[in-house]
Parts: sequence; C-alpha cells; structure tokens
Amino acid sequence: MSTSLAVIPSAEESQLNRNAAFQRLREMVLNSIVSEHSKRNYAKALDEVFSLCANRSQGLSRALFMEYRAAMLEKKLSASTVNVRLSAIRKLVGEAQKNGILDAEQAAQMTDVPNVRQQGTRLGNWLTREQAKELLAVPDRSTIKGKRDYCILALLVGCALRRRELSTLTLEDIQLREGRWVIVDLVGKGGRVRTVAIPMWVKNAINTWQTEAKIENGRLLRPLSKAGKLIGDELGDWAIWSVVEQCAKEIGIGHFGAHDLRRTCAKLCRKNGGDLEQIKFLLGHSSIQTTERYLGSEQDLVVAVNDNLGL
Repeated sequence: MSTSLAVIPSAEESQLNRNAAFQRLREMVLNSIVSEHSKRNYAKALDEVFSLCANRSQGLSRALFMEYRAAMLEKKLSASTVNVRLSAIRKLVGEAQKNGILDAEQAAQMTDVPNVRQQGTRLGNWLTREQAKELLAVPDRSTIKGKRDYCILALLVGCALRRRELSTLTLEDIQLREGRWVIVDLVGKGGRVRTVAIPMWVKNAINTWQTEAKIENGRLLRPLSKAGKLIGDELGDWAIWSVVEQCAKEIGIGHFGAHDLRRTCAKLCRKNGGDLEQIKFLLGHSSIQTTERYLGSEQDLVVAVNDNLGL
C-alpha cells in the first residue's frame, strides 16, 4: 500500500494543483492549534517539508519525513527543536486521517518517525537568587516605564507566567481568594486552567504600576510612548520579551528570554524546599517529568539524599 497522501496530486498533475493541496493541508493543521507560538513553529516545519517535497514526483511519505529529520540533525538543531517539528508532521498526518485522506494503517506508517532523545539536555537558562535580584533592580522605578518593567519582571519570576499569559492578564483576573491575592482561572498551554498565587512583593509591584498608570480595568500591562504616556490598551508578548532581554543584558547575561524567568521561578521554589507537585501546579504542567526538566535537577554528592536513611 502506498504511504503517500492521497490528497497530494500525482506528478502528472500541475504544480499549481499540488501547491493548492499542500496549502489546504497546512490550513487544516494550523486551524486546529490554539497557541500562536505553536502555530509559528508548526508553520515553519510544514513549509520546510513541503519545500522538500515540491520538486518530487512522490508525495509526502515516511521516507521523506525521515530525510527531513536527518537534514535537521545535520544542521545540528537542538533535540527539542527537531522534536517540535516532528510533532508538526504527526499533526499533519493526524489531520489527514481525521478528514478521510488517510486510513489508520497509512497514518501509522507515516508517523513512525522517532523523536531525538533529549537525555541530559538542559532546556534553557536559570538565574541564581542573586542574579534574579540584580535583574529586578535594573528598571528605574522612579519613572512610569521603570514601574511597568519592574511589574513585568516581578510577575514573570514571581508567578512563573508565560509571556502570552502575562500580556493578556487583566485586573479582573486578580482576585482575593482564601485571604490572599491570586490570578484566577488562568488558561495556559493546551487549554489547562490553573490558579496562581501572587506573592505580596509582586502584588505591591502591580499596585504601584496600576496607580501610576491610572488603570482601573482591562489589561494590566499597556504600551508607553517615549514621553511615558499610555498609547494603547494591550502590550504584546514580544514587547515583554524585549523588556526581559534588555534588562538581562544590563546585568551581563545574553540570550536570555522571558521563559527563562519561568524556569528561574521553578528552580528557586525547589531550592527553597518547594514540593515538586506544587511546583507542577504553579507551572500548569501536565506531567511531573516536564517539571523535572524545568528544574534541571542536579545530584548533590556533598549532602546526599541517602545519608539520612535512619538505619
């Protein structure tokens, strides 16, 4: 049985029809994804695969996918990047099966492309407690921009938010529950809903910015003009990324992004005795294994876990 997608035109049909078929498949996949970040990554992978396939008589197949995987490894892309792009391929085949383009057997053959093992891989960067304090000290809090930027850093490192979660955060999301301030019903990656506790120092940062900017409702974070005037109702997630990157450069750290502050929060929670399952809830992860990778756990041979067995 052929493992090429039936929707892909044969070599005898026009290149125009083939490209149109590719675009229909691409649209199916991207329309099924909620996260804009994931959409960008998946779109890149699909475009690369379709480009590889463009001048060949055979349509998409397992052999082509294996060739694409090998090409990524030759470029020395990270294991996580390769695996994300392979996920896009599986999503493509899955959507084709759901829409009656492939049967189950064909789909199983085509998705039998192994991930790259991530053994020992450190996913991103973390700051020490001292570095985190240095970073928080960068914004000039005598200015309105400094108050806003400090609020951004505080929420990222204090509440482990993703930058998209932070950019869409509203004042209505911040409520008193059980005697403390929390972000309620935060919808994260994969549609998972969680409630995030807000430390008092982070709430103070929110209050200072809110008072200075005279924001009474709606989005918490807003864009500012060079003169320090509010010029819109929504601060984009890439603007948040830029704030973090620039502040990190001020303390001599390059290639540091907003998501690294989420990892920093998890790491500092764990070092301070935080329970692994509670950290998982804070981050909104679906599995403990993902949380463990965020923590980048290291073996302690000075004070080993098996020194105090009580035997």
